[in-house]
Amino acid sequence: MTSDATPENGKTLVARLEEEGEVAADYLEELLDIADLDGDIDLDIHHERAAVEVVSEDSPRSLDVLVGKDGEVLEALQDLTRLAVQAKTGERSRLMLDVGGFRAGRRAEIESLAGDTIARVQDSGETVSLAPMNAFERKVVHDAVAAAGLTSDSAGMEPHRYVVVHPGAAPSGD
Repeated sequence: MTSDATPENGKTLVARLEEEGEVAADYLEELLDIADLDGDIDLDIHHERAAVEVVSEDSPRSLDVLVGKDGEVLEALQDLTRLAVQAKTGERSRLMLDVGGFRAGRRAEIESLAGDTIARVQDSGETVSLAPMNAFERKVVHDAVAAAGLTSDSAGMEPHRYVVVHPGAAPSGD
């Protein structure tokens, strides 16, 4: 059996992720109708996850109510959408939701911050702690740090959880 098929139902990973995207799109379209917001739904697959984006041709700012301050509403909407997908498919969803390009823009900002932090740690040889971030942002930093050959971990409790970047390389064999 190939790695993209699940033993439970025989669906390929791509088919399962496409189904997640379709269920999420139906849920979000209904929400947009209820909230009387204009938006289109774009579906894709990124990094073995369903990727769903709500976009607006009218005005990028017209969907700000779905993003909220610092993406807080977007995080909650993503959780609700994942729950709707799970209720329909019976499987836990890891889909990523973006609204009006907010998350994509935030990813670019966090990747830049991670790059600056990596350079600072490499230059100084000292550990650096970053400001609190949500899980998505922490994952972006961890990925960048690992790609640079350094190590990082998360510390603190939600909503004040943050990334700590260490100068040493990851231990081999673990």
